[in-house]
Amino acid sequence: MIFIIAAVILGLDQSVKFLLSKNLSLGQPIPIIKNIFYLTLVHNQGAAFGVFKNLTFVFVLTAFVVVILIIRDLRQVKKVNLYALSLALILAGAIGNLIDRLRFGYVIDFFDFRVWPVFNIADSSITIGAILLGWIICFRKSAR
Repeated sequence: MIFIIAAVILGLDQSVKFLLSKNLSLGQPIPIIKNIFYLTLVHNQGAAFGVFKNLTFVFVLTAFVVVILIIRDLRQVKKVNLYALSLALILAGAIGNLIDRLRFGYVIDFFDFRVWPVFNIADSSITIGAILLGWIICFRKSAR
């Protein structure tokens, strides 16, 4: 079940990236909620917020290691719980951005709130998963 959740998130991420890449012009913002939320197609060659540009090999290698470690850990999880969900979210996001880097050499971003760097579904998935995992580590006696 947990791998199905990751696959659904990954499918959504890749589908939206495909649709927006075909229908938006690079860097041209489309207002959804004027002065608050836009769709802006951005090609991010760096890490989060565009830092560390042109280190694609390092990002790809890191993502491969993370994906392998998460899959290994998820195979040992006996039931769907917050720990497994947090790993599934991180896994889906890591694979989503990894696919972009391998296909294009950059990550496709599009959510633009103007007060934060442009991001995507995979980034959101990783962030939510990491916050959940941090909460579990800090406040639960047993993560599994």
